[in-house]
Amino acid sequence: MADTNTSLSTRSIFSDIAPIKFEGPDTENQLAYRYYNKDQIVLGKRMEDHLRMAVCYWHSFCWDGFDIFGAGTFDRPWHGGANDRAAADLKMAAAFDFFSKLGLPYYCFHDVDVTEASDTPDALSNNFKRSSDNLAAYQEETGTKLLWGTANLFSHPRYAAGGLTNPDPEVAACAIRQIRDCLEATHRLGGSNYVLWGGREGYDTLLNTDLNRELENFGRFLSMVVEHKHKIGFTGKILIEPKPHEPMYHQYDFDTATIYGFLSRFDLLGEVHVNIEPNHATLSGHSFAHEVATAVSLGMMGSIDINSGNYQNGWDTDQFNLDSRDITLALLELLPSGGLDTGGFNFDAKVRRQSSEPVDLFYGHIGGADALARALLAAADLVERGQISEMKQKRYAGWDGPLGQNMTSDQASLASIADQAATAGLNGTHSSGHQEYLENLVARSLK
Repeated sequence: MADTNTSLSTRSIFSDIAPIKFEGPDTENQLAYRYYNKDQIVLGKRMEDHLRMAVCYWHSFCWDGFDIFGAGTFDRPWHGGANDRAAADLKMAAAFDFFSKLGLPYYCFHDVDVTEASDTPDALSNNFKRSSDNLAAYQEETGTKLLWGTANLFSHPRYAAGGLTNPDPEVAACAIRQIRDCLEATHRLGGSNYVLWGGREGYDTLLNTDLNRELENFGRFLSMVVEHKHKIGFTGKILIEPKPHEPMYHQYDFDTATIYGFLSRFDLLGEVHVNIEPNHATLSGHSFAHEVATAVSLGMMGSIDINSGNYQNGWDTDQFNLDSRDITLALLELLPSGGLDTGGFNFDAKVRRQSSEPVDLFYGHIGGADALARALLAAADLVERGQISEMKQKRYAGWDGPLGQNMTSDQASLASIADQAATAGLNGTHSSGHQEYLENLVARSLK
């Protein structure tokens, strides 16, 4: 193990928890999977390969349970009240022990998640290089793979006004240095993607914001990220994560459609995709399924941070998503397109502040994995039955007929279509959309 002796020292943290196995829907064991059977074949592919599930480093191992109203409530052995090198190494050992026992194939991290506190950019760069070497050794030891890495450009005070969109070029240069280091580390670690979450790429007020300059800089520097990706031979996808607000009043990556317009403006379509999060979708006024359908339609689908919010408030609460119906609706939009390729389902979710025992980390991830698996089985059943796709085809069948073909031909014009409607005496009649029938199909698929 590179530069650390903590590889085995934390095994006692989870020593009373056996590796999590699939035991079927009738098991009474709360530390077992009921629906997630990684080797089960679904639509011709293993369940594990469909879902490509990942554990996030930050919520699970960096967060100590604090919120804006109170101090941390967790007494995790790897926190220990310190943020030095020994604590960072202990945290990493605990994380990979957890990944191994949970049995999910991937993990995700921010650069600052895996290092000790770093006061300067130089310190962060050096500490991150050491930590990256340790990550590589743990990956080899455990077989856990990296779904994606990302640079944290929002926590340090220098990023109060953003990273790549900061009004101060010195701050933007620091952000670019972090991205370069983290992108190269992600490549070395075999990561499948690289994410840019613009947590503070936006504004609090237009009174002090040069909107056009910030967007131009964002597009310019994103193009440099893509250029560097190709230069170093990184074959994964570059991803942007949509979110409308929080922490900024308004963020430039508002939703998938907004990002499409931004990428089109800077000629980055096909080079940058989206990392969708259900909680962010609802904050922007959309559903999870809508954001997935939009990404698929626009050729932008990348990966998914699977979580949910609390519908009683407008915060990004990052709860484990146990709503299999909601996930099924999203998978119905995703599966017909071939599903995820380099992406996966990352549990960007945290146990509740009162769930203070380490075992609660297992309960949260087991529930999330089972909800995903149950939704996959339901969506696959609906796809195989074909009733929903048949009803869609029937509803739009007119566009394949003579009138629809004439209206969408290259020779059609506004005047020609209007004249045809008048000559043929077209009246148009309403046909039922049968929404309740279709919703019942989805509900009955959840066995």
